[in-house]
Amino acid sequence: MDAAERLFLAQGIAATSVDAIVAGADVAKGTFYLHFQSKEQLLAALQQRFIDDSCADLQASIDARPANDWHGRLRAWVTAGVDGYLDRIALHEVVFHEFRPHDRHATHRNSTVEHLAEFLTDGNRAGAWTIEDPRLQALLLFHSMHGAVGEAVKLKVGRKHLTRALQALFERAVGPRRSSIS
Repeated sequence: MDAAERLFLAQGIAATSVDAIVAGADVAKGTFYLHFQSKEQLLAALQQRFIDDSCADLQASIDARPANDWHGRLRAWVTAGVDGYLDRIALHEVVFHEFRPHDRHATHRNSTVEHLAEFLTDGNRAGAWTIEDPRLQALLLFHSMHGAVGEAVKLKVGRKHLTRALQALFERAVGPRRSSIS
Protein backbone atom coordinates (compact mmCIF):
# COMPACT_ATOMS: atom_id res chain seq x y z
CA MET A 1 0.00 0.00 0.00
CA ASP A 2 2.87 2.38 0.73
CA ALA A 3 4.37 1.83 -2.72
CA ALA A 4 0.97 2.37 -4.34
CA GLU A 5 0.44 5.55 -2.34
CA ARG A 6 3.81 6.94 -3.45
CA LEU A 7 3.09 6.11 -7.09
CA PHE A 8 -0.46 7.45 -7.05
CA LEU A 9 0.81 10.71 -5.58
CA ALA A 10 3.63 10.98 -8.12
CA GLN A 11 1.83 9.80 -11.26
CA GLY A 12 -1.90 9.77 -10.57
CA ILE A 13 -4.21 6.80 -10.54
CA ALA A 14 -4.68 6.32 -14.29
CA ALA A 15 -0.93 6.33 -15.00
CA THR A 16 -0.15 3.84 -12.22
CA SER A 17 -0.43 0.18 -13.18
CA VAL A 18 -0.48 -2.87 -10.94
CA ASP A 19 2.85 -3.80 -12.55
CA ALA A 20 4.33 -0.47 -11.41
CA ILE A 21 2.93 -0.97 -7.91
CA VAL A 22 4.42 -4.45 -7.50
CA ALA A 23 7.76 -3.22 -8.90
CA GLY A 24 7.69 -0.30 -6.46
CA ALA A 25 6.90 -2.64 -3.58
CA ASP A 26 9.48 -5.17 -4.77
CA VAL A 27 6.98 -8.04 -4.62
CA ALA A 28 5.66 -10.52 -7.14
CA LYS A 29 2.44 -9.74 -8.95
CA GLY A 30 0.82 -12.76 -7.31
CA THR A 31 1.50 -11.21 -3.91
CA PHE A 32 -0.54 -8.18 -4.92
CA TYR A 33 -3.48 -10.42 -5.84
CA LEU A 34 -3.25 -12.28 -2.53
CA HIS A 35 -4.21 -8.99 -0.85
CA PHE A 36 -6.26 -7.13 -3.47
CA GLN A 37 -8.50 -8.23 -6.33
CA SER A 38 -7.84 -5.03 -8.28
CA LYS A 39 -6.25 -1.60 -8.25
CA GLU A 40 -9.69 -0.23 -7.26
CA GLN A 41 -9.77 -2.47 -4.19
CA LEU A 42 -6.30 -1.22 -3.25
CA LEU A 43 -7.54 2.37 -3.61
CA ALA A 44 -10.52 1.59 -1.38
CA ALA A 45 -8.06 0.21 1.20
CA LEU A 46 -6.01 3.42 0.95
CA GLN A 47 -9.18 5.42 1.52
CA GLN A 48 -9.97 3.37 4.60
CA ARG A 49 -6.41 3.75 5.91
CA PHE A 50 -6.68 7.53 5.45
CA ILE A 51 -9.97 7.56 7.38
CA ASP A 52 -8.66 5.30 10.15
CA ASP A 53 -5.52 7.41 10.57
CA SER A 54 -7.60 10.60 10.62
CA CYS A 55 -9.98 9.27 13.27
CA ALA A 56 -7.04 8.06 15.38
CA ASP A 57 -5.47 11.53 15.16
CA LEU A 58 -8.77 13.17 16.10
CA GLN A 59 -9.19 10.87 19.11
CA ALA A 60 -5.61 11.46 20.23
CA SER A 61 -6.20 15.22 20.09
CA ILE A 62 -9.30 14.89 22.28
CA ASP A 63 -7.56 12.53 24.69
CA ALA A 64 -4.67 14.99 25.13
CA ARG A 65 -7.04 17.49 26.78
CA PRO A 66 -8.52 17.15 30.28
CA ALA A 67 -11.67 15.03 30.31
CA ASN A 68 -13.82 17.87 31.69
CA ASP A 69 -12.53 20.52 29.23
CA TRP A 70 -15.17 19.92 26.58
CA HIS A 71 -14.64 23.18 24.70
CA GLY A 72 -10.88 22.66 24.76
CA ARG A 73 -11.41 19.16 23.43
CA LEU A 74 -13.66 20.52 20.70
CA ARG A 75 -11.01 23.07 19.69
CA ALA A 76 -8.41 20.28 19.69
CA TRP A 77 -10.67 18.19 17.41
CA VAL A 78 -10.89 21.09 14.96
CA THR A 79 -7.14 21.68 15.04
CA ALA A 80 -6.45 18.00 14.38
CA GLY A 81 -9.06 17.97 11.60
CA VAL A 82 -7.56 20.97 9.84
CA ASP A 83 -3.99 19.78 10.32
CA GLY A 84 -4.80 16.26 9.18
CA TYR A 85 -6.46 17.50 6.01
CA LEU A 86 -3.78 20.06 5.16
CA ASP A 87 -0.86 17.75 6.02
CA ARG A 88 -2.23 15.02 3.73
CA ILE A 89 -4.12 17.07 1.18
CA ALA A 90 -2.40 15.49 -1.84
CA LEU A 91 -3.34 12.00 -0.66
CA HIS A 92 -6.86 13.18 0.16
CA GLU A 93 -7.25 14.51 -3.38
CA VAL A 94 -6.09 11.22 -4.89
CA VAL A 95 -8.12 8.80 -2.78
CA PHE A 96 -11.30 10.86 -2.44
CA HIS A 97 -11.50 12.96 -5.59
CA GLU A 98 -9.43 11.26 -8.29
CA PHE A 99 -10.68 7.80 -7.26
CA ARG A 100 -14.43 7.50 -7.82
CA PRO A 101 -15.75 4.03 -7.02
CA HIS A 102 -19.10 3.17 -8.55
CA ASP A 103 -20.81 2.68 -5.18
CA ARG A 104 -19.26 5.65 -3.36
CA HIS A 105 -22.68 6.91 -2.22
CA ALA A 106 -23.86 3.52 -1.04
CA THR A 107 -24.77 3.05 2.60
CA HIS A 108 -21.26 3.90 3.81
CA ARG A 109 -21.22 6.36 6.67
CA ASN A 110 -18.55 8.99 7.03
CA SER A 111 -16.39 7.78 9.92
CA THR A 112 -15.18 11.30 10.70
CA VAL A 113 -18.76 12.54 11.00
CA GLU A 114 -19.57 9.56 13.20
CA HIS A 115 -16.54 10.32 15.39
CA LEU A 116 -17.64 13.93 15.82
CA ALA A 117 -21.25 12.87 16.46
CA GLU A 118 -20.10 10.52 19.21
CA PHE A 119 -18.00 13.29 20.76
CA LEU A 120 -20.92 15.74 20.64
CA THR A 121 -23.21 13.10 22.17
CA ASP A 122 -20.70 12.51 24.97
CA GLY A 123 -20.61 16.28 25.57
CA ASN A 124 -24.41 16.26 25.82
CA ARG A 125 -24.28 13.47 28.40
CA ALA A 126 -21.65 15.37 30.39
CA GLY A 127 -23.77 18.53 30.35
CA ALA A 128 -21.17 20.51 28.39
CA TRP A 129 -23.78 21.54 25.82
CA THR A 130 -27.25 20.63 24.67
CA ILE A 131 -27.46 19.59 21.04
CA GLU A 132 -30.80 18.32 19.83
CA ASP A 133 -29.41 16.15 17.02
CA PRO A 134 -25.67 15.51 17.47
CA ARG A 135 -25.34 13.49 14.26
CA LEU A 136 -26.91 16.22 12.13
CA GLN A 137 -24.80 18.85 13.90
CA ALA A 138 -21.69 16.74 13.27
CA LEU A 139 -22.62 16.40 9.59
CA LEU A 140 -23.07 20.15 9.23
CA LEU A 141 -19.86 20.96 11.09
CA PHE A 142 -17.76 18.38 9.25
CA HIS A 143 -18.89 19.60 5.85
CA SER A 144 -18.34 23.21 6.90
CA MET A 145 -14.80 22.34 7.92
CA HIS A 146 -14.12 20.20 4.85
CA GLY A 147 -15.39 22.89 2.48
CA ALA A 148 -13.61 25.69 4.31
CA VAL A 149 -10.28 23.89 4.24
CA GLY A 150 -10.62 23.17 0.53
CA GLU A 151 -11.43 26.80 -0.26
CA ALA A 152 -8.78 28.12 2.13
CA VAL A 153 -6.13 26.20 0.21
CA LYS A 154 -7.26 27.84 -3.04
CA LEU A 155 -7.37 31.29 -1.41
CA LYS A 156 -4.10 30.76 0.49
CA VAL A 157 -5.69 31.41 3.90
CA GLY A 158 -3.21 30.74 6.69
CA ARG A 159 -3.59 27.57 8.73
CA LYS A 160 -3.77 29.36 12.11
CA HIS A 161 -6.34 31.87 10.89
CA LEU A 162 -8.45 29.10 9.35
CA THR A 163 -8.21 26.95 12.47
CA ARG A 164 -9.26 29.82 14.77
CA ALA A 165 -12.23 30.67 12.53
CA LEU A 166 -13.37 27.05 12.45
CA GLN A 167 -12.91 26.68 16.20
CA ALA A 168 -15.13 29.73 16.73
CA LEU A 169 -17.75 28.29 14.36
CA PHE A 170 -17.76 24.93 16.15
CA GLU A 171 -18.00 26.59 19.56
CA ARG A 172 -20.94 28.74 18.45
CA ALA A 173 -22.60 25.64 17.04
CA VAL A 174 -22.47 23.76 20.34
CA GLY A 175 -23.55 26.78 22.35
CA PRO A 176 -22.04 28.70 25.22
CA ARG A 177 -19.95 27.06 27.88
CA ARG A 178 -22.02 25.60 30.67
CA SER A 179 -21.29 27.01 34.08
CA SER A 180 -20.17 24.44 36.62
CA ILE A 181 -22.08 26.46 39.25
CA SER A 182 -25.73 25.44 39.51
